[in-house]
Amino acid sequence: MIGDIFLIKGGKIATPDGIMKGCVRIEGGRIAAVSADLPADGADIVDASGMLVTPGLVDLHCHLREPGYEEKEDIASGTTAAAKGGFASICCMANTNPVNDNAVVTEFIKKKAALAGPVHVYPIAAITKNLAGEELTEVGELVEAGAAALSDDGKCVRNAQRMRLALSYAKRFGIRVISHPEDTDLTDGGLMNEGYWSTAIGLPGITRAAEETMIARDCTLAEVEHTGVHIAHVSTAGGAEIIRQAKRRGVRVTCETAPHYIYATDELVRGYDTNTKVNPPLRAEDDRRALIEALLDGTIDCIATDHAPHHADDKNVEYAIASSGISGFETAFSICWTVLVKGGYMTAEKLLEKMTSAPAKILGLDTGTIAPGCPADVAIIDPDAEWTVDPDKFASRGHNTPFGGRTLSGVVKCTIAGGKIAFGGEWACR
Repeated sequence: MIGDIFLIKGGKIATPDGIMKGCVRIEGGRIAAVSADLPADGADIVDASGMLVTPGLVDLHCHLREPGYEEKEDIASGTTAAAKGGFASICCMANTNPVNDNAVVTEFIKKKAALAGPVHVYPIAAITKNLAGEELTEVGELVEAGAAALSDDGKCVRNAQRMRLALSYAKRFGIRVISHPEDTDLTDGGLMNEGYWSTAIGLPGITRAAEETMIARDCTLAEVEHTGVHIAHVSTAGGAEIIRQAKRRGVRVTCETAPHYIYATDELVRGYDTNTKVNPPLRAEDDRRALIEALLDGTIDCIATDHAPHHADDKNVEYAIASSGISGFETAFSICWTVLVKGGYMTAEKLLEKMTSAPAKILGLDTGTIAPGCPADVAIIDPDAEWTVDPDKFASRGHNTPFGGRTLSGVVKCTIAGGKIAFGGEWACR
């Protein structure tokens, strides 16, 4: 059993100044010291020899499903899965039942997470009531209740004037709007990316323009309002380029992509596995490579899981009626480590920034850094270990992943949130 005071020693520590070999001392839920060598002084010891000691991962975009869809996931199972994936802080979207469009639901999520969840949970409230795209929510009330951001994720705010007003109100209350960029007039009836593979296997395609036109609109609205906007799950080369040009003009736009868009392409859909159905859809190889380039040059600020668990019944149906989404907490880091670091595209430091300090900075969360005085949110990872994805062993209730049987590098051994072991207690006490 690890107590409230412990020393992580022997590992390579990812600090704001780079990766160093040393020790991290944790006391009272915070990082007390980081140094090349520290005395134990009554602390329990966690031996991290050969491991990478990183800030606890931060996820700006996930779906915990509770309240209302507990058969897919609940807060307890979702946060357990997040901890298993190395995440110490997660931000959950508003498409619950009832929708998180009022203070009561926001407070419920926060209280339930404090009781049942081993990691920090930050609720993201809706932009519009019932996600209907019509009446704006009471932003001030939601901020006071603890909402970390506003988003109708899963649905786009199609009315440009309402989106402009949402950006204006959010600016007054110091909160970020997260855009779900999807013109549903252009996606209607589509099941996968429009391109070679949609033609080859005979499934209706979804044009990239559905995403890119809304990215352009919301960048323009943010520019007009002199405020920030965050673009969710960027999946296309064109979308990344629109954001790149907006940033060059000085627009305060940030964005994310998800691990599945940098690992897989629409070719994976040719087997009609409904676990490949995700929104936006898996794109082409040119898009995948463009997203990696956008991560490297800073156009894409961070990586978010878009963890979207579903019950087996939601996926064990025809492709056309299957629910969209991938259960991503437990594979996210390993996918990114395998593709980006092991693949030679990115340094470990850069990837960790994209999954810790960068997302924390976007929403102003007090986490994502290993330094004295910071919250004790830490992940301990074996960077060289390999594992084979087995959805049946997921902690999440959602076993919906197209990556079952794939071998990935990077194994999370332990996750610490607020100075408490959230995952890997047996490993830490070995």
